This record gives sequence, structure tokens and C-alpha cells, in this order.
Amino acid sequence: MAMLTRTLRPAFGIAALIGAALAPTFASAADKITFLSSWFAQAEHGGFYQAKATGLYEKAGLDVTIKMGGPQVNGMQLLLGGEADAIMGYDIQVLQAVGKGLPVVTVAASFQKDLQGMMAHDDVKSLADLKGRDVLIASASHATFWPWLKAKYGFADTQAKAYTFNLQPFFLDPKVAQQAYPSSEPFQAMQKGVPVNFFLFADDGYPPYGTTIVTTTIFAADKPDALKRFVRASLEGWKSYLTGDPAAANALIKADNPKMNDEQIAFGIKRMKELQVVDGGDAKEMGIGVMTDARWKATYDFLVSAGLLDKSVDYKKAFTTQFIDGAKIQMN
Repeated sequence: MAMLTRTLRPAFGIAALIGAALAPTFASAADKITFLSSWFAQAEHGGFYQAKATGLYEKAGLDVTIKMGGPQVNGMQLLLGGEADAIMGYDIQVLQAVGKGLPVVTVAASFQKDLQGMMAHDDVKSLADLKGRDVLIASASHATFWPWLKAKYGFADTQAKAYTFNLQPFFLDPKVAQQAYPSSEPFQAMQKGVPVNFFLFADDGYPPYGTTIVTTTIFAADKPDALKRFVRASLEGWKSYLTGDPAAANALIKADNPKMNDEQIAFGIKRMKELQVVDGGDAKEMGIGVMTDARWKATYDFLVSAGLLDKSVDYKKAFTTQFIDGAKIQMN
């Protein structure tokens, strides 16, 4: 789940080893880039793994290592500490980092929609129907989407109960709802035969982008050409993963995360396509990976109104479009 801190395995990951074995030897001039994901390898990381597995990074003159995240790491700390050249981030994290004077910047948005949402039992037909019901959320969610839900639907803090990433409380209580990702908790409910409805916050106006590419301002200034090639090869990876054969990427995903199986990966791909997270919104006309000032301003406005960000923060420092301008990579 993207809003949690992540843990990094000490090794670079099986995917890196397999990718090296499958691909031709990199030219000595290849630029090395280490990319840290935000969670265990899954379909939602597929574009990056596809670019690695199919040689898109190599063709761009890059030697890319994908480090897999996990449940207890601070990705921003690792980025600033030089353990990664770029990380899979999210807008709120970056805006708050900029507010602290940290030298980080978002250079592309893989997803036009944040994947955070709510899973409820099938009698619930909208997020508004959850007013007054118990809602299970993680502690970190109190500083991300929960203030947005309170402002938009009138939810009360008394509704919020602790989510421990165990679905049994949800399965046992038909009146409970819980935070969820479209391909994770609903997939588990489907396996249990429990009918549910899933509501993506972005479809009701939650403004942040999802699965962004974040780097340091130093790396962006020192290696702009390599970074631009990494961004564009990654976006081509997403196009290939969702419109072509994802088998190569899926093999790397399962190698890095043995708990991931073909059925769940297929479900994840299906949901990303249905929700148009990569090619929806502005990406339909402007190309995948696109970011706009209006969207960043909307996230900034939400955070300021919720008391999560000081209004003096310059939101424009949180992103740059210089690495996606002119790309206009379309899904079809």
C-alpha cells in the first residue's frame, strides 16, 4: 500500500539478476540508475519491470537496477541518502518534503489516478453511504486521504478504526468498510466469495497522482539526459505492459515477490485497464506520464485546507515537466 513506509531488502533483488541474465551485456557507457519501488513487486509496478525485462532501458543506454520495497522502509530517506537515484513516490510525500526544504522533485506520473480507495460490502453504493459506519484505516491514512473524506462526505474521526492489514474484521462485520487497493483487498474478498464494492477516491475527486517517479534535484541537474531517457523508457514500459505481452515483466515480478501469482497479476492488470489509471484523464490527449500545474495545485490546496501543509510552501517546486515534455506517448 503506497501510503506506508517501505522496507528495502539488502540485495538488489532477484529481478535485477534475472534481468541481467536475460539481456545482452550493457555497453560500458550505459548510465546506471537505481530505482526503488514502494512495495513488494506487483502488477502496479509492471511498467518498470517490463522496461527492464524487454530491454527498453538497455536500448535507451541505461543500466537500471530495480530495488523492491517492503513494509518498513523510508524511501525518501534512502533517496536522499544516495541508496537510490529515483523512487516510486506520491504527491503528498513530495510536497511535505519540499515544505521541509528537502531537495526532491517529481518528474513523471505513471498513474493519472492515485490507487487508494475504499472497499465496502455490496449493499454500499457510494462513499457517501459510509457516513456513520466504522471505517478501517491505517495510521498513516489520517495524514493523507482521511481528511479529504471528512471534508467531502462529512465523515467523523469516531468512525475511523485501526486497519492492521488483516481482512478478518471486514469479513466478520457486514457493516464495516476499509481502505483498499483495487487489485489487492478486493481480490482477497473475491477469493473468499465475499461480494464487495470498491470505490476509487480519484474518481470522486481525490487529486494526487499515483506511482510517480521522484528523484533529487541534484540528480536531475547532474544527469538530465539519463533521467529523461529513464522516464521515457519507463513510460514506454507501461505502454508495452498494458497493450502488449506482459509475460516478461511478470516473470521478474514473481521472481522478486514469490507470493505473487499469475491470477492476482492478471486481476491487477485488468483493474488498471478498467480504471484507466495510466491512460485516463489528461493522458488521453497529452500522453502517459503527464502532469499539470492544475492537478498539483489541487493537491496543494487540499493539504493546506486540511492543515497538512503550510500555505507558504511553493508547490511548483514539487514537480517539473521538463522530462516528459514532448514525449506524448499514447497507449494506442
